[in-house]
Amino acid sequence: MAKAASLRPRGRPAFSNIRQNLCDMLLVLNSATGYELSKIYPTYFPKCTQRVIYYHLRKGVSLGIFSVQKITVDAGNYSWGPTSEKIYYGLGTNAAPAKREELVGLVARQKKE
Repeated sequence: MAKAASLRPRGRPAFSNIRQNLCDMLLVLNSATGYELSKIYPTYFPKCTQRVIYYHLRKGVSLGIFSVQKITVDAGNYSWGPTSEKIYYGLGTNAAPAKREELVGLVARQKKE
């Protein structure tokens, strides 16, 4: 007996709620590092790991949703070595952010810090 054709295509869907939430956050922040986004994310959205945030940022860059604004290398005495690399992300050409009112307070809080 043959299987019925599935309505969904095979593989993982291209859309992600986490990636969309990050896109909405970057609309408000303009530019941020992955670390900054992972610290702010749980205050507005369901909790997720820092590793998932970094995965979706890298995947979003490959899809054109996010773009790398700049990369800085800071010298210091870190446990992993003498330098730390910070990658600043912004919105890319394929981004489709939705302006959310609850995120507007995010900018005010970030500017105070």
